[in-house]
Amino acid sequence: MPGTLVIKSLFHPMQKVLRLFLLLVAASSPALAQRNIGEVTVQAENKTIPVRVSANTPELNDLAVRAFGVHGRYRRTASDFAYDIKFSLVTPTEVRVDITKGRAAAPFSSDVATGRDAADALLRAADIAVEKTNGMGLKGFFTAKIAFVGESSGRNEIYTGDLFFRHVTQVTHDKAFALTPRWSPDGTKLLYTSFYRSGFPDIFLIDLNTYQRTTFVSFKGTNSGARFSPSGGQVAMVLSGEGTPEIYLANAQGRQVSRKTRSDAVKASPCFSPDGSRLVFSMEPGPQLYVMSVAGGTPTRVTSGISGYCAEPDWSRGDPNKIAFTVKQGSRFQIAVLDLAKRTSEIVGKAAFDGVEPAWLADGRHVVYTARDRSTNVLCILDTETGKSTPISPKSFGSAMKASVWAR
Repeated sequence: MPGTLVIKSLFHPMQKVLRLFLLLVAASSPALAQRNIGEVTVQAENKTIPVRVSANTPELNDLAVRAFGVHGRYRRTASDFAYDIKFSLVTPTEVRVDITKGRAAAPFSSDVATGRDAADALLRAADIAVEKTNGMGLKGFFTAKIAFVGESSGRNEIYTGDLFFRHVTQVTHDKAFALTPRWSPDGTKLLYTSFYRSGFPDIFLIDLNTYQRTTFVSFKGTNSGARFSPSGGQVAMVLSGEGTPEIYLANAQGRQVSRKTRSDAVKASPCFSPDGSRLVFSMEPGPQLYVMSVAGGTPTRVTSGISGYCAEPDWSRGDPNKIAFTVKQGSRFQIAVLDLAKRTSEIVGKAAFDGVEPAWLADGRHVVYTARDRSTNVLCILDTETGKSTPISPKSFGSAMKASVWAR
């Protein structure tokens, strides 16, 4: 019957289920790296805008400097700047940003941003400054929120927070292996995979207003990779109940489950296109990346020649032609970007440590990704144009990985 999921044996075939599980957890295991995780600076002054950034309180000044420090389009300097960007606290929830141009300090713009508190208002004002000065039509991303897997409590749990780890909240207390948190489009819910309750991978839904958790999907076999469509009306996921891990779609309540792929190859990490009409996912052999219609049909391979291992795709909503993904390069992993318009792929990570699990920020230029060395996982922001990489999760927090981004 169409739309009905028929479940067969949990243990058939276990090799394919195991390969899916290895794809899911590969980024969780620290890898051998050449050096410890840190900032990766790239000399690309011809591609950057020199700016002076300041604020009229120490707290806001530190946050403003940190924000512009992670943005690859800007280079902070005390002299010879193209723009002087000054932030001023107006009220406890309002920050004004005044921008002047060049040495002549010619007035350029002045705006006031309102936020939940002074820091939130500062980040909103900084986004305004970016949009007015970047010269490339980029959106601001400083006010984004992230969901991620952290080990601060000693166990893998789901956390949410802002990009600069000022406000971090532990969402789950499962004391069980957790994977791939994914935001709903309105930022009020999270889907994630956990071994909580059944001892096997099930998909759960958390309402972030009440922190009430419900079981979204719990079929026999592995239930993983759940991700909302841009409209929030559908969820793509990988289920192995019929044997081979296949791509399925359901409605936002986990019902009307329908199978979209049919082959013996293992699939993982489905992600919707920005218009919701297509899916990109990884599939063996390799794996490699494939795109198909949400209605089903024959998948089309979209990666070729860049690496024998291409996985963990994330389709940019800031630039619908771009898909970020993880590739294997020798003994290490790095972040790559596929340009659908140019039909080219490029390795954009330039670090001497592993980079995995990219998640696009709103501007279609930067991604949040997991950097890992011999002992830990750290969340970083990567500028895909220059290769500049900056850690955002503090060492004091412990391992942080598998980020998902929500933009206001």
